[in-house]
Amino acid sequence: MDGTLVDSEKVWDVSLAALYEKLGGELTPEVRASMVGSVAENTMRIVYTDLGLELDPEAMAESSRWLNDYTADLFDGGLPWCAGAHELLEELAAEGTPMALVTNTQRELTERALNGIGRIYFAATVCGDEVVNGKPAPDPYLRAAELLGMAPRQCLAVEDSVTGTAAAEGAGCPVLVVPNDVEVPRGMGRTHLSSLSGVDAAALRRIHAALVGGAGERSA
Repeated sequence: MDGTLVDSEKVWDVSLAALYEKLGGELTPEVRASMVGSVAENTMRIVYTDLGLELDPEAMAESSRWLNDYTADLFDGGLPWCAGAHELLEELAAEGTPMALVTNTQRELTERALNGIGRIYFAATVCGDEVVNGKPAPDPYLRAAELLGMAPRQCLAVEDSVTGTAAAEGAGCPVLVVPNDVEVPRGMGRTHLSSLSGVDAAALRRIHAALVGGAGERSA
């Protein structure tokens, strides 16, 4: 969701900077980059470690709630689509292709985002607080494939982060990587595109077939 369908990573930039200010620090680009795609618990560990604060579970949970509330208010103001994402969802939905939204964002905040994105596109949604281990563990993608009634290898994961790509590949999904703010290393089992602009359903099928067939990395 964040950075793949909607450019909400920019919104997280704002809310995380506000949290740092609240805690008496300043968020650096390097630390921010390390948070992309993380589950809430890991993000809080990064924040508190970076600021030299005690890793107190209650304080970290309170900060996480504050961050989610702050971000939710920003989400309610509307989220900009990533280039080509809305058009691609529309085409896939029109032809009846089942899709699952797989995100490390917690359910409550995901529901706020879906008010703008649209729930109608997704046959299933899996959030970071609904599995034992969030991304980069494979649990969210394994659950999504199960809900779709498909083997992971039959699915094409579309990801923008190192964390998400690791989760999808760990589950056995071929991956289309469309980086947003953070570079994702190249490798076998994944294809890189600069954006989803101009990408249609037929292109996704070609990418999936090439990856499942062992054609490996390509970029555009």
